[in-house]
Amino acid sequence: MLPWNSWYHITGNTYGTWLPGDPRTWRTRHGRPQPGADIPLTEPDRSALHDHSRRLMDGEQVSLSPRARQAALDAIIHALHHHAIEVAICAVDDHHFHLLARFPDKHPRRWVGIAKKECSRALSAAGLAKPGGVWAARTHCAPIRDRDHQVEVARYIADHAERGAALYRCPPPKQHENRLPTPTSPKPPPARGAPATREPRD
Repeated sequence: MLPWNSWYHITGNTYGTWLPGDPRTWRTRHGRPQPGADIPLTEPDRSALHDHSRRLMDGEQVSLSPRARQAALDAIIHALHHHAIEVAICAVDDHHFHLLARFPDKHPRRWVGIAKKECSRALSAAGLAKPGGVWAARTHCAPIRDRDHQVEVARYIADHAERGAALYRCPPPKQHENRLPTPTSPKPPPARGAPATREPRD
């Protein structure tokens, strides 16, 4: 499905916080529902899959502190703006992020991947995360269908601030300071024989 005006809703998780077999459900790499995505696997199959996924991890699960969330948000926005990506709204909480942005091509994962790498470097350099990466490799990119869908997603992302997420909103465009004065209707000429009046002066 082609996105409306090139807008996408992007989501991503910190490393190790949403694995196959998660009791909250999960999805495959290509977004196709699998057993457990919408209907949880029965036990003990789900627990076995989740335990197996944990054993495959290369490091510890990453959870972002409030300070790290703000730093991660700043790094993501800076990286996207550097590549002229238009960001409407973005939220980062302790274990995942949501992003509503317009991309110049059909490869939003590429641009978000760059931003995730820059974010990981920034958090590591600031001592807010261990070296080796902050984000899980997979990123979910959902095309925006229309204007109503865009507004719905923006509201959903904004609601994360109430749950402790760091939030960025695109500032409204500034009004031009040198805007031309509004033209006024010309005054009718004075009636014949009426004395001319002077405009008052300050």
